[in-house]
Parts: sequence; structure tokens; C-alpha cells
Amino acid sequence: MAGEPLPAKPGERIPRRVPAEYDECEGGMLQAIRRDGFFRTALEDTNQYGPHGMIALLGIFASLTGLILLLFWKL
Repeated sequence: MAGEPLPAKPGERIPRRVPAEYDECEGGMLQAIRRDGFFRTALEDTNQYGPHGMIALLGIFASLTGLILLLFWKL
């Protein structure tokens, strides 16, 4: 059922999708990452900490990109 469009409301141009199902985790983000894995939490939203994981992933990739650019600049 996830991903199927819902009926559009009056005035809406973009149809809504049914939100993906996820399992809530009571132990916090670290417990959620231990249970579901970092990439499943960040990319597949397997629990309520998906947006937090995506921000962490963005920070990791931005840091790696900055380090690579710094190495090229120093050469």
C-alpha cells in the first residue's frame, strides 16, 4: 500500500502518497541504529529517526567532500 497515490483533495496539484510503515523505537536514535542499521534508518525510514539519520548522513558526506577538496587544494 505504501507509495500508492491517495485521492487528491480540492486544490491540490501533487497527489499524496500513503506514508511508509515503520516500527517505533523506544531507546533513542542509537538504539534504533543498532536495531535497524544506519543506512536503513536514514534511507528507508524504518523507524521515527529517519530524518535524524539523514541529517547525520549529510554531515558525513559533506565532511568527506570537504576533506577530498582540501587534499586536492593542497596538491
